[in-house]
Amino acid sequence: MGAKGEYRKEITPYNKQMQKRDIMLESVLRTFQDIERKLSDPAIMTNTAKLTELSRERSKILPLVELVELEKKIKSELNEINVQIRSEKDRELKDVLLEEKEILEKKILELAPKIEYEILPKDPDAGKNIFLEIRAGTGGKEAALFARDLFRMYTRYFESISVPYEVVSMTESELNGFKEIILLVKGERAYDLIHREAGTHRVQRIPETEASGRIHTSACTIAIIPEVSDSEIEIDSGDLRIDTYRASGSGGQHINKTDSAVRITHIPSGLMVACQEERSQHKNKARAMKILKARLTQQIREEEHNRNAEDKKAQVGSGDRSEKIRTYNFPQNRLTDHRIDYTSHNLDGIMEGDLDQLIQSLLQDEKRHELEKFQMA
Repeated sequence: MGAKGEYRKEITPYNKQMQKRDIMLESVLRTFQDIERKLSDPAIMTNTAKLTELSRERSKILPLVELVELEKKIKSELNEINVQIRSEKDRELKDVLLEEKEILEKKILELAPKIEYEILPKDPDAGKNIFLEIRAGTGGKEAALFARDLFRMYTRYFESISVPYEVVSMTESELNGFKEIILLVKGERAYDLIHREAGTHRVQRIPETEASGRIHTSACTIAIIPEVSDSEIEIDSGDLRIDTYRASGSGGQHINKTDSAVRITHIPSGLMVACQEERSQHKNKARAMKILKARLTQQIREEEHNRNAEDKKAQVGSGDRSEKIRTYNFPQNRLTDHRIDYTSHNLDGIMEGDLDQLIQSLLQDEKRHELEKFQMA
């Protein structure tokens, strides 16, 4: 068989997806060109909100565009080598060209799944800030202490990868635990890295309050809620009940002297959010509104699309021990993520924020499933 026939045979697995892939690529590349055109428009340059939105969209598509350009470059080189192979008479030079051809074909094969993955429809929440909500579930005081430990684990992880965060709300329990604590995690990597942490986290260990040394099982629930912009949802002020009260807990002399804490209830849905972390009532109100809008948007998505993956109740369940995505077994220094059969015997390190291997394993699993769905479609 000639060189051209050999080349086609080598990349048959790649060609199987070519037609579907090229149609999707054409659409994405047209979108990228349209964004580039708009970004060069002087009118857009003066519109900060629109400029930010377009820049974010461009950054999402750019990795795919770069991969496609690289593939085009390699294919061009491959075509040139095929021409040289057909005309080359010297055996040694031909062998060198065949080796170069093999290297280029391998590069094309390696690029194929990367391009396919980048073609996949992007999660609309990718790149957004997220609210990370940790709540004590079954287990009383021990569950609240575990919520504190999860808070410490995540914040150490964020600090290790330079992802900014801030505490927007907390309800403390006895023994310095947390009944609930909510973080705002910021930056383009926030949602992408953390969205698979939603669910029930089970802990098995001897509690600080256990005198007889028995192992107890407790649970915390975690919800991941993307932050929404004001343009994404509007709330009628008439649907809100806003209460102010004196903040409690730590906070120095300011606490309990002014009604700085704010509780906002969305009457139609029954959703309620309270914030007291700031000394300013205005700031607490603004934070509470951000959380309320995010929760309400998620609730609307549940009703409109019935997508269980975005259903907060499906994310966090009831907080019962039996509904778990992950188990933290302290006596055995073992962590198990039940969704991907992932086990680590470095629980001590994980609780200190060493989460990278676990999170990357979850993201790789997600990527594999998305590619499988694309290839079967």
